[in-house]
Amino acid sequence: MPSKPLSEEVEQQLRNVLKKTDTTSDTNSVVKVAIEEQHCGMVAIVGRPNVGKSTLLNALVGQKISITSRKVQTTRHRITGIYTRDSYQFVFVDTPGFQTKHSNALNKSMNKVVSAALSEVSVFFLVLEAGRYDNADEQVINLLPSGASVILIANKLDTVKQRARLAPWLLDMQTKYNFAEIIPMSAKSHDDIKRLLKITEQYLPKQPWWYRPDELTDKSERFLAAEIVREKLFRLTGDELPYTSTVVIDQFQEKSTDKTGKRVLHIAASIVVDRASHKAMVIGNKGERIKRIGTESRIELEQLLNAKIFIELWVKVRSGWADNEDQLRSFGYS
Repeated sequence: MPSKPLSEEVEQQLRNVLKKTDTTSDTNSVVKVAIEEQHCGMVAIVGRPNVGKSTLLNALVGQKISITSRKVQTTRHRITGIYTRDSYQFVFVDTPGFQTKHSNALNKSMNKVVSAALSEVSVFFLVLEAGRYDNADEQVINLLPSGASVILIANKLDTVKQRARLAPWLLDMQTKYNFAEIIPMSAKSHDDIKRLLKITEQYLPKQPWWYRPDELTDKSERFLAAEIVREKLFRLTGDELPYTSTVVIDQFQEKSTDKTGKRVLHIAASIVVDRASHKAMVIGNKGERIKRIGTESRIELEQLLNAKIFIELWVKVRSGWADNEDQLRSFGYS
């Protein structure tokens, strides 16, 4: 699992709020906040597809753990991102965008992920595109539990050209739900992210942290590898490749270390498509596209996992897999 040590600044912040020090030493020794001073809670990031939920999660955690692309429903799993600062631990959950356009088994599985997340959280981030509200957004609002603490994130503020038109929209949004907060912002703005975190602190209950303060996600390296390959697949095929494609890790082995002590990982992955014609799209002319998918995946995974990566990609045709519950389960979908 990828992790990073606390920065000197964050460690000093922890010292400032520390009233009692846990002097128990272990291999992951960090300065700890007394249990009675800790706040922790789950924050569900919900919204229709393509409103920037994954981009927001990555910005909040400070590292990429959820893939992004312009293809609708890129996020298919519940992705947990963990961020700890001062006495607060935020457990962010990025959910697939809820939708009703398609009704195959894959989409039903993802909608279940959204619904399940709604019952476990302390506060919700409802992400909308600033200035836009349609039936898909309304469907998500209708899923929210009555009386829940919901912060409306009016995202992509940087793309709004006429800010004066935003005020009437914000007033109208106040009639849609009893929002705890309404925050116009851009997930690409560091200052906006800091402001959002500060506002959210008050909604985290006082209870012990669920994770170590240096943890960033509960997902395995194997899972992250599959997601990175799938991101490159989606980005490099665009709308040419239908939505019904996925990535399965066949082999994930740590073979050795190099001269610098860095891990050497060998990864073999299958790109699963629905038709033979889709296979040709993925491979590309003389294999150029699948080679590029592999190269870009390797480069990003080496940075993410801090390892030397060797990756092999294969393309397999599994007709009807997205509507076959047995195959969905074998591919890791609940």
